[in-house]
Amino acid sequence: MRLIKLGAIAAAAAAVAGIVAGCSGSSGDSASKTINWWTWDDKQAAAYQLCASAFEKANPGVTVKISQYDVQDYFTKLTAGFVAGNAPDAFQNSVQYFQSYASQNQLLDLDSDIKSSNFDMSKFSVGVDAWKFTDGKQYGLPLDWAAEGLYYNKAMLTQAGYTQQDVDNLTWNPQNGGTFDKMIAHLTVDKSGKRGDQPGFDKNNIATYGIGVMNTGDFLGQLSWNSFATSTGWTLGNKSNWPTQFNYADPRFVQTMDYVRSLSDRGFSPPANAFGTGNGQSTVSSEDLMGSSKVAMEVDGSWSAPQYATIPNTQVGIAPTVLGPSGKRSVMSNSNGNNIWAGTKNPDLAWKWVSYMGSQDCQTMAGASGTFFPSIPASMNNTVTAMAKKGVDLSVFVNDQKNNELFTAPDYSNGAAMQTTLVALFEEYFGHQKNDDFWPSVQSTADGLLNKN
Repeated sequence: MRLIKLGAIAAAAAAVAGIVAGCSGSSGDSASKTINWWTWDDKQAAAYQLCASAFEKANPGVTVKISQYDVQDYFTKLTAGFVAGNAPDAFQNSVQYFQSYASQNQLLDLDSDIKSSNFDMSKFSVGVDAWKFTDGKQYGLPLDWAAEGLYYNKAMLTQAGYTQQDVDNLTWNPQNGGTFDKMIAHLTVDKSGKRGDQPGFDKNNIATYGIGVMNTGDFLGQLSWNSFATSTGWTLGNKSNWPTQFNYADPRFVQTMDYVRSLSDRGFSPPANAFGTGNGQSTVSSEDLMGSSKVAMEVDGSWSAPQYATIPNTQVGIAPTVLGPSGKRSVMSNSNGNNIWAGTKNPDLAWKWVSYMGSQDCQTMAGASGTFFPSIPASMNNTVTAMAKKGVDLSVFVNDQKNNELFTAPDYSNGAAMQTTLVALFEEYFGHQKNDDFWPSVQSTADGLLNKN
């Protein structure tokens, strides 16, 4: 699933620092053998209920209680549970908050359970290292994985004179934008019917943008510029995991940001607040924007494929991300994880449930919904087959995996503070309040947060 982007919960994450390690409260009634598991994702809550029912049947007397909370409240409630000593036995977590929780001893080290139960970690294709802390210990099991692709309105593509082969092989470079730039310009149409590459085009009166919002305040660029920047050879951090530096001063990154900002300047992409209120957080869904012909193409996550497939009267295709200057693609993949609270009174049963969630049987059962990608390849194959029957083609994402075009989003320190601080700086740049000489100071700010104890 996508990385969580919530500046509002910075205070909640910071509050973890005041928690006394090893709270002894109970998250469930051990006498009745109840295991509590939390998620912010309503779709995964429903999918894993299938596993919960199977688990209860195989373990008479055990109840698995799944609770789903809106993502805006989820981490606040979780932190409050740590403080009060009544957090859930196990829960879905985002890598952005892994460091905060692990460093304050709120997560159970799973190494001994993995060893004693002979749990096979090699069956996971994505996400294992994302849940290893700086002490080298494993604190979580991969729960899912996700990547991004280019979703496009098939009719608009055809009307513009392009084929599926064209969109499947888009090239890009920061100097002139490659064939990607040419396509986006031609897909953009102003309110008088002029295309973005035609004389008389009015960039201030757009009927259809060639591509959705790209200039967001997301400092990882997960659903916007990341696959463009990394296709130049640029990497976000100086290390693949737990970096001490974010490479925002790298000329390749600066050039990419120039290009991304130019898309909205030229009228080919909406301003960040065109359909909402700042930071690219639209109040209109990407699927609705495509269905209403407001945009012809979107960079979006793999988890959105089922929604695009059900847009009324609109056929949507999924293309891979752009081929960079080297002729290769680069696609960021992230993996949410399954953690066990260190304060649980049911550690053995919690591990039994979490390890079952990480089994091929459970992942196959839950993954059939297509709303998330199982981290186990055999289960992923079942997801692809199940979704193909519903008219959803996930081959683009499978090919990313097979062709080794995926790289894992890094773990990093002080995620909540990074989110709050860096989003504001990115917004200054995309709002033309700052220019290229701004990026070294952004890097310095990021590095300070990465290395702050």
